[in-house]
Amino acid sequence: MDITPRTPRMPPASQASLLAPDPHTPPSHVTTPDDSTSFECGACPPVRRFDVSISIGGDAGQGVESAGAIACRALVRAGYFAFGMADYRSRIRGGTNFYQVRASDAPVLCHGDPVHVIATLTRDAALTQLANLARGGALVCDESVDLEPSPGSEIHVLSVPITRIAENAGSKASMNMAALGAAMGIIGFHIDALCAAIEQRFARKPESVVRANVQAAREAHEYISGRFAEGFPFRLPSTELAPQPASPFPSLPSAPSSSASPARILLSGNEAFCLGAAAGGCRFIAAYPMTPATTILEWMAAHAADLGIVAVHAEDEIAAACMAVGASLTGARAMTSTSGGGLCLMTEACGMAGMAEVPLVIVDVQRGGPSTGLPTRTEQSDLLLAFHPSHGDFPHIVLAPGTVQQCFEAGYRAFNLADQYQCPVIVLLDSYIGGSLVTLGRSCLSWSAVERDRGEYLGGYETALETPELANANATADATSTAAAAAAADTAGGGYLRYALTETGISPRVGLGRPGGVHAPSTDEHEEDAHITEESGVRVEMMRKRMRKMEIALANGLRGPTMYGDAGANGDVDATLLVWGSTLPAACEAVTMLAADGIRANVMHYTDVWPVSDMKAPLTLRAMPRQLGSATTPASETLVTVEQNYSGQMSLIHRMITGRAPDFAVLKYDGRQISPREIADGVREGLHRSRKEGAPNA
Repeated sequence: MDITPRTPRMPPASQASLLAPDPHTPPSHVTTPDDSTSFECGACPPVRRFDVSISIGGDAGQGVESAGAIACRALVRAGYFAFGMADYRSRIRGGTNFYQVRASDAPVLCHGDPVHVIATLTRDAALTQLANLARGGALVCDESVDLEPSPGSEIHVLSVPITRIAENAGSKASMNMAALGAAMGIIGFHIDALCAAIEQRFARKPESVVRANVQAAREAHEYISGRFAEGFPFRLPSTELAPQPASPFPSLPSAPSSSASPARILLSGNEAFCLGAAAGGCRFIAAYPMTPATTILEWMAAHAADLGIVAVHAEDEIAAACMAVGASLTGARAMTSTSGGGLCLMTEACGMAGMAEVPLVIVDVQRGGPSTGLPTRTEQSDLLLAFHPSHGDFPHIVLAPGTVQQCFEAGYRAFNLADQYQCPVIVLLDSYIGGSLVTLGRSCLSWSAVERDRGEYLGGYETALETPELANANATADATSTAAAAAAADTAGGGYLRYALTETGISPRVGLGRPGGVHAPSTDEHEEDAHITEESGVRVEMMRKRMRKMEIALANGLRGPTMYGDAGANGDVDATLLVWGSTLPAACEAVTMLAADGIRANVMHYTDVWPVSDMKAPLTLRAMPRQLGSATTPASETLVTVEQNYSGQMSLIHRMITGRAPDFAVLKYDGRQISPREIADGVREGLHRSRKEGAPNA
């Protein structure tokens, strides 16, 4: 990880709760989380009374991910909050994989480090994860694993006959369940809840498979509980706990009770986006499978018949994007999903949608690049590509949700924005938020808040199928569309002007087949009626028309950054962490860790990352001299960017838009998600270095 000063180049750089929203009144242009929203929905911090993490490790093909997902479901069934993160190599067999599970009595939106229990199936897995094991933690491994030289006296090495237990249960393939049973046993988790989750996971398998897995888990649990579990410092208390203490932030509700709740669900970011897209009226998806975006196409295909969605496995990303553009031209809400390499191939189609003013939603679940890069790892390195997804200037919007709940909102909001401003909308997820499992309350998925705003869309071929009565009713109910249609009519010839010049730049749009709406969408520069032109005056008018849509979007539809944390009585803090996308939960937890050291910090998080205006940023974080403090004068309002890429891409954008360069950066680009502890360590180091060396010249 890098900690880098940010002028002219950047210097590089848990188990705490997220920080509460600022109790003081912020500037009117700065968004703050709604105090009525529970942190279970991703806005406010809970008060944690316990926080335990375990890791299951082994070779690819040994069922490590299955074991981790079962652990998450078992914990939720028992009334705990769980978070699950897979870390796997891009191979079918071999190599070291692991799955990390975090459990608490309060919501958790990111992983923590170090972990407290590691259960491994191989020696390599044990050695790979050993450095992330907490002091006093336990390493559970098969009796055949040789760990010489000894890892030291600060951890407990527990040798368990994992292979023999699995074989006795009927199948060596159930070693993963034996390892899981041992790990859950040492933290004091009840075996019945675990077995119920195993039975649910393998419900479609033959009874012999279910029996073997349940027996392996139960025997390993009994083995470890009877020998090692007593006195282990990192154990889960019973879910039958006393009432939660009141929140230290009076405006916030107390942390949710940890009693079992059937209203809780486990959901990944990719799944949440799909739910939001379906709720928002998505009717078409074309995609080529590309890790880590493949699960989006799989989810849509699995539910296509029930939801009325056409799901197409395209031959490549170029075809997928072009199919989505074609579907959108008919009036269907259409999307495609991919990762960075696929987005590269979609650039021409993206530019086509921009010039032809066709709504298009592209989901980019980022991974490490360039080229094939790190297919199964995470990174935030596609931001600048999303800012310039094709040659030339054209309107487009970029969203980057930071929590699973925000992924759900982005699912329907992306389609609304695409329709309203008739342009491509790129949603940036990443492997971490897209694939990790988070415990949410069902109420966090705000179905009542879902809106379908189609903007100036006047209908398509389906209009011709309406009865006269229905047509009259629709016309009466939608006077705005009628007026817009009249505005789009060429008074000289009565023809439809697809690209009619309007004050907002948004022209009334019809789907192919709409009676009276005949036009030929053009990817060349064109006149109002879509005929191709190279006249300089028309070019200037049309370019201004298209780009006016972004001015309207900034004024009406797009959001500024959300501030999390304590802004202080005078709005001064030691550091503000500038983040976007999936680094939000870890950054908020890092703020609490910094507070324990007397460092006051807050978080500024962007979900709408393009277009963005300097007026959307807090006044104190626009262009201003650095105040990095000296050895005797503490820092004031130091701006620190936290990103998962090498070049600090959001910091470059922030400087370009606001004129304010971050003072230093905490960057990570090894393919593994940054943790709260890594962020806190990086901020401490950067502030210490700044105070020691003094502020560099701007």
